[in-house]
Amino acid sequence: MAQFQPGHVHIERTALNTADHSYDLNIEYAVAQDPSKGRGIEFHMHGSIEGKTVEEKFFLSKEEVLPSFLSIATRKAQSYLPSPKKFESLGSGHKLYDKMFEDIREKLDVKYGDPVKPEHFE
Repeated sequence: MAQFQPGHVHIERTALNTADHSYDLNIEYAVAQDPSKGRGIEFHMHGSIEGKTVEEKFFLSKEEVLPSFLSIATRKAQSYLPSPKKFESLGSGHKLYDKMFEDIREKLDVKYGDPVKPEHFE
């Protein structure tokens, strides 16, 4: 199951076999201001993965958010699984992330060709 509302995504998955994993995650996001990085998005990922409670918060600047929020959220989710299990990308197979990308673009007023601050990628 996957649901989108502006500012919130909920995804739930049941393991299909013992090599697979289950999760029930909410990703909430809102515009925020960071003293060093400026305007961006504050993410709050919470729920459960394989029965473990997930509670993660992270901020990404306007320049960082669109190219990397799914990979960062996926890496954080991976940390809740025992090795060698791999967490598939949160974005794989979920068209709702297209809506999330558009919502973030609108919230931050991001336009194609906007200048970026390279120091935010260091």
